[in-house]
Amino acid sequence: MSAAMLLARACGPIRGALRRQLHTIYQSVELPETHQMLRQTCQDFAEKELVPMAAQIDKEHRFPAAQVKKMGELGLLAMDVPEELSGAGLDYLAYAIAMEEISRGCASTGVIMSVNNSLYLGPILKFGSKEQKQKWIQPFTRGDKIGCFALSEPGNGSDAGAAATTAREEGDSWVLNGTKAWITNCWEASATVVFASVDRSLRHKGISAFLVPMPTPGLSLGKKEDKLGIKASSTANVIFEDCRIPKDNLLGEPGMGFKIAMQTLDMGRIGIAAQALGIAQAALDCAVNYAENRKAFGAPLTKLQGIQFKLADMALALESARLLTWRAAMLKDNKKPFSKEAAMAKLAASEAATAISHQVSIPSAACAWARPPRGLVVWHLLLPQPVLLTDPTPAFQHSVGGLLPPGPLLFTLGHSDPGWHGLRDRDASRAALP
Repeated sequence: MSAAMLLARACGPIRGALRRQLHTIYQSVELPETHQMLRQTCQDFAEKELVPMAAQIDKEHRFPAAQVKKMGELGLLAMDVPEELSGAGLDYLAYAIAMEEISRGCASTGVIMSVNNSLYLGPILKFGSKEQKQKWIQPFTRGDKIGCFALSEPGNGSDAGAAATTAREEGDSWVLNGTKAWITNCWEASATVVFASVDRSLRHKGISAFLVPMPTPGLSLGKKEDKLGIKASSTANVIFEDCRIPKDNLLGEPGMGFKIAMQTLDMGRIGIAAQALGIAQAALDCAVNYAENRKAFGAPLTKLQGIQFKLADMALALESARLLTWRAAMLKDNKKPFSKEAAMAKLAASEAATAISHQVSIPSAACAWARPPRGLVVWHLLLPQPVLLTDPTPAFQHSVGGLLPPGPLLFTLGHSDPGWHGLRDRDASRAALP
């Protein structure tokens, strides 16, 4: 028997196994049925409850209390919390899918959902005692109450180990002093996870995490930040002045705060990536709809090759970021390391949202400068800015993802893209009028 025949016979079972393996891979290309149903449910909810009021609540800086309550009833505020703790009991892939669809309808509502799921409930679910889970998770799953996450400070930015907020023991209490900055949801929150140093000489090893009810004596809130976008979600300073809490409110062990914060941020990046995907998809939808309906030279803009190229590039960036986000979520669900993948997903998705929103203003110049709902383009252009600079900046994500060596990194954001300036034609000038 020839060598070729022997090789063919030996490889027969291998080829069969490969065919079976590929068949399994092809079968998994589509989302599981449960996730598809969830996606459709969230799409329907967003279209009915969020899209009609998204621009208005953003303009008025108004918290969408009724919609948040309905989301709680759907299980969207505690998606990976077990059912015995009144959660939905789903996985992180389901969370990423739901986050995208909610954010596609309203980015402000999306960030409210993200903070409650990832940054507030996440660390308590992973590090809390049984009693803490009963007290601090169950009341926060149905939309009656939401939580927030207090890590950043005015002077430390992404250097969480340099926390200046302190906690000292006094009898059966902890006493907190310091200021936390840029805290999302704080004006509406009923509790917060706070990180404070019990020994600043130990830097990150001296940081502990605490559960603080809101309001409580010694805790006050700064004025709401006037952000570029996502204005229906409050962002402000949280100030502690001899704020006394019970000793039982320590989350995890003493000195574990930095570890809790870093693992929580890893989870949070998946949610922020999904939020950016929703913004990017909404912006792309806006561009496609406009290009299909606006005619130039006797044909829709979609017949122009230059516009086709732009739309294709937008779709490519969006789909690439979506797959990165889903991969990070699936790694977490399978208890695999996902820190790098989550950072990559957040970086890719937030930059895709910003790039797509900038590019949308070019084929849609005629409506770019009007107020919402007519002027959806600039509205979508502003929405990604807080996402891009959240959790933390893209430069930091490069460092986390291993795409750049760690070290001093600078990141600046301006409106230098050609899509921001000089786009008015005669129609645009008229459309820009109130």
